[in-house]
Amino acid sequence: MSDGFDVCVIGSGAGGGPVAASLAEAGYQVLLLEKGPWYGNDQFVKDEIELCRRNRFVPRVEDDPQVWEIDVGGGRTRVYPPTTALRNGTLVGGANVLMSGFFLRLKPTDFRMRSTYGPVPGADVADWPISYDDLEPYYARVEEEVGVSGLAWDLPPHLKDRRSTEDLPFLPTREHPFADEIDAKCTKMGLHPFPIPRAVLPEQRGDRRGCAYSGYCAQYGCRTGAKGSSLQAWVPRALKTGRCTLRPRASVTRLVTDSTGRLRQAEYRDKHGKVRRVDATIFVVACQAIETARLLLLSRSTRHPNGLGNRNGRVGRHLVASTFGGSFGEFRFRDKPELQSREPFLNRGLQDWYFIDDPRLGGKRKGGTLNFLPLHPNPIARAMGVAFHDRTTGGRPLWGQGLKRRLFEHFHETWHLKCEVFGEWLPDNRARVTLDPKVRDKYGLPVARAATISHPYNRQLAHFLTERGTEVLRGLGAQHAAGVPGGGPSTNLIGGTCRFGNDPETSVLDRDCRSHEVKNLFVTDASFMPSGGAVPFTFTIYANALRVSQAIIAQLGGRKR
Repeated sequence: MSDGFDVCVIGSGAGGGPVAASLAEAGYQVLLLEKGPWYGNDQFVKDEIELCRRNRFVPRVEDDPQVWEIDVGGGRTRVYPPTTALRNGTLVGGANVLMSGFFLRLKPTDFRMRSTYGPVPGADVADWPISYDDLEPYYARVEEEVGVSGLAWDLPPHLKDRRSTEDLPFLPTREHPFADEIDAKCTKMGLHPFPIPRAVLPEQRGDRRGCAYSGYCAQYGCRTGAKGSSLQAWVPRALKTGRCTLRPRASVTRLVTDSTGRLRQAEYRDKHGKVRRVDATIFVVACQAIETARLLLLSRSTRHPNGLGNRNGRVGRHLVASTFGGSFGEFRFRDKPELQSREPFLNRGLQDWYFIDDPRLGGKRKGGTLNFLPLHPNPIARAMGVAFHDRTTGGRPLWGQGLKRRLFEHFHETWHLKCEVFGEWLPDNRARVTLDPKVRDKYGLPVARAATISHPYNRQLAHFLTERGTEVLRGLGAQHAAGVPGGGPSTNLIGGTCRFGNDPETSVLDRDCRSHEVKNLFVTDASFMPSGGAVPFTFTIYANALRVSQAIIAQLGGRKR
């Protein structure tokens, strides 16, 4: 259909946006294909029914489902009906348009998981083929170019970031007054609270306005452009060059190779369902870990009978997530009137259990991060929590006058604090994405089947960290503090299906996220990650995408501009 593109980038989210911007600014012609629609900031309304209950930002399950195989313990799994639960957002800018924007770096030992902690029975733990020092300059670039706000806090050496810049480029956003109490009381408990950096601008920068402090970050787009999503930070830069063509509602269904096995074309359906093909010199896949694996598996050919780049059968394997868990506590306004503040941000976390040496968990192990935040303001979700999960009923639903009384108390007399867990998820060779043998999408193609098999340690860690969070909430004076340990995957954080590494027999991509088999194919979403760390993924995806962009530029012959 269209010739003359140097690079075709598939997916405009955290993995695709930085690549498109970097290559267009380097002088190359870039085609950016995005499955979802293109929304303007004025369309990001705070409508819980439309956006959260009806899931406007994900495809309809009738059109584009996935199949989810969930680990239920004891070596057993349960397959759920076709779902969109593993999709977090299909739109220009990707799912990070709807993120909270917690931007924490991985630590140096996260790149050396096997070397640091040793092999784990039943897990497939691997070192990264790059080090923290390889990625650190790109972390610094992301902070400046995306607009990350916060402070470089004085922490013990093993917890403190090793930085090439003295501080973060933007001052912190305004904070709830309880942040000071977290600092004081946690310090008294012998802990080390710190301000969590946010990809949220506190003030105007160019065309992006500062934060409006509505509290509706997670699950919502940003009307002011303050949140550092790919939609705000990278896609406009790519388009501004005049060398990037963006095609929304372009669903890529296959990557086409020639008789030598080299990748030549991307085949996609346009918004009318018509089949199109596009040529490029280099292709970058960044569709989100599950859909990236699906696309490569769908792209079979004579030279690639098991799917593109899948000679060793590793595409789709080693799906990783973040171990989910959380604790909740409540405070009464009459005891602390300052809690009636409407400031939505606390920006406080703990990493005292990021590294664990505890016999309850088998000694020296990787742990996680605790993040404090007020309960999300969504009123329907909060009311349903009161009605169906109220602490006063022992699990029985509330209704009638009892429900009215508890709703009034919840919304008008108490303030609710959540302690969220980001825990390490040990990779398992059985956790994988395959093509479902029965379920098809609207184009008649097999959908992704994601088996989120969880190593027993993941659940143990979730319980351990949730217990620590509950203890801290009680130390802060919370009433009715209790945990929901979970242990399953956080569906917001999925990666690992195209692991990178130095050995072509055990990995899909090389250290520059280039396919070992197809030298003009790169993968830059979270698929590349051998492990997830114990922090949200987006910051690391951004930084790595910038790093990989330099390898792509070099392969194309260097910068033109």
